[in-house]
Amino acid sequence: MDISPIPSYEDMIKAGMHFGRKKTIFHPNMKPFIYAAKENIYLIDLIRTSEALTNALDFLKKALSEGKLILFVGITKPSMAPIKATAEALNMPYVVERWLGGTLTNFKVITSRVKHLEDLEKEQASGGFDKYTKKERLLKEREIIGLRLRYDGLRKLTRLPDVVFVSSLKESQLSIHEALIMRIATVGLVNTDSNPKQLTYPIPANDNARKSVELVLEAIKQELVSAVPAPAPVVAATPLAS
Repeated sequence: MDISPIPSYEDMIKAGMHFGRKKTIFHPNMKPFIYAAKENIYLIDLIRTSEALTNALDFLKKALSEGKLILFVGITKPSMAPIKATAEALNMPYVVERWLGGTLTNFKVITSRVKHLEDLEKEQASGGFDKYTKKERLLKEREIIGLRLRYDGLRKLTRLPDVVFVSSLKESQLSIHEALIMRIATVGLVNTDSNPKQLTYPIPANDNARKSVELVLEAIKQELVSAVPAPAPVVAATPLAS
């Protein structure tokens, strides 16, 4: 019997998933997802969260089973590590630390920078740096470090993604804006201070607590790992007849 990846109500409470923002920064489109207000803080209805997460998982699983590309974006401190772990488990591209403007809308430039990074790495691995002076080698090594910091997670972004997942709608406005321009489906966590209508599949939840973000990403990883297409089998070449 399959075990549902949807976290229990008790686990969601323990993770603080129900804590919204202050009433003074409330977005009116989040009203359907609010359970109550307590001490000037809005509380998110976790039944609605569970329903939204179920719908998002169904969508993401179908997309992955069809071979579609999902770009995971986590540029907040609570989400960087779990976003990277989830993307790597699913063999998908990711962005942490900082969103580079034009990642989607100026895609050719981004892919050219990734290629430049990989060319430098190949040159270094083959001993190609030996021909440079010590200072030149140091500069190239520093360049590789800088490029890895910005582009390491985009190596698997071989084409525009079919879906963009964000760990926080508020902190990912630029990436969501680019996704909307490129007509790319979006999924992500949305707190009470943001407009859920910006996302194709919004998941109302606390996007500022590490445990809350981890709970959602763990559910995604559990549900989607089985949908990752298996690599094509390597067919041995038939020897030519002599």
